[in-house]
Amino acid sequence: MTEKWYYTDPYLRRFTATVTGCEPAGTGWRITLDRTAFYPEGGGQPGDSGQIGGVRVSDTHEKGGEVFHTAAGPLEPGRKVEAEIDWDRRFSLMQNHSGEHIVSGIIHRLFGLDNVGFHMGSDAVTIDLSGELDAEQLAQVEREANHAVWADREIQIAYPDPEALARLDYRSKKELTGAVRIVTVPGSDVCACCGTHVRRTGEIGAIKLLTSQRSKGGVRVWMLCGARALADYAAKNTDLYAISGLLSAKIHETVPAVERLLAENAHLEQRAAQLEKQLFAMKAERFAEGTDRAVVFEEGLDHAALRRYCQALCARAGLAAAFSPDGQGGWRYVLGSTKRDPRPLGKALNQAFSGRGGGNRELVQGTILGGQPEIAAFCETLG
Repeated sequence: MTEKWYYTDPYLRRFTATVTGCEPAGTGWRITLDRTAFYPEGGGQPGDSGQIGGVRVSDTHEKGGEVFHTAAGPLEPGRKVEAEIDWDRRFSLMQNHSGEHIVSGIIHRLFGLDNVGFHMGSDAVTIDLSGELDAEQLAQVEREANHAVWADREIQIAYPDPEALARLDYRSKKELTGAVRIVTVPGSDVCACCGTHVRRTGEIGAIKLLTSQRSKGGVRVWMLCGARALADYAAKNTDLYAISGLLSAKIHETVPAVERLLAENAHLEQRAAQLEKQLFAMKAERFAEGTDRAVVFEEGLDHAALRRYCQALCARAGLAAAFSPDGQGGWRYVLGSTKRDPRPLGKALNQAFSGRGGGNRELVQGTILGGQPEIAAFCETLG
């Protein structure tokens, strides 16, 4: 059984320990120590990383009371080693885990909703709630959560005896027995938890709820705390000022400026489509009305433009096919007919030129490989 220093002193960064085991594991090694400050993955909190005896540790897990350190190289059992956790990462996890407790506790108190899922990801912390909250309610939660941070309250950790535990009103996702670790944030939350936390709420720095969306009958909330919240703000602030400059709009006027730009772009796209349709109709006039087939090759057309071109050709010919290079050595195509079902013809084209695609009784589209002369010649054979 590994002695777990991350519970007795979660601020311990460097320590000395003895290697008790080392075995190959995948592309690395799995190392055990007689004592460790590396927190193993659990309760939604990722495992710690760092170094042991100069060997890089990428992750930490626990099984049967033993803590396993995933290392890049082996260490000899019995050797005494110096070890160090990645403190900036660990402290950030402590900030975010403690902040999550405050948010979940406030939501439970104000709205009676349970935290049914919690994950500390590389981009943000997510909380899955048992019911829905609207934007105004989440804003209220964020305000109260930051007031709890600014109050700089001591976060308390205890192991109540069974009798005291039975009287305690605490959050837990399942029934617990034995020694239960209770984390209390005065005024905000009481929860069973195995993770590491900051000593005082003030160390969290700030709590920011980023966004939310409906999920499985409830709502999923994205949040960040402390250093990660500050880094997120800095990145978004940089982006916002860059967007402001590109739009020649004041910072708080970027949204209406983007809305105007999108409206203008939609109008231009509609106008361009109309002009393109007219252009394709003019191009199609080189084929006599009632001609048997019309096959064209045109640069720079996507499938939407090819469909418009093919429709213009279908007004002149019994069978129409429009092709354009796809930029990867192949061709985009649209095949259509007003007199027959083009799907069998598209299937034959795909089989002949290693293509893929499909469609309906009016048009089929896809991509194929082959040379222009061979494709044109094959189209002459289509029934």
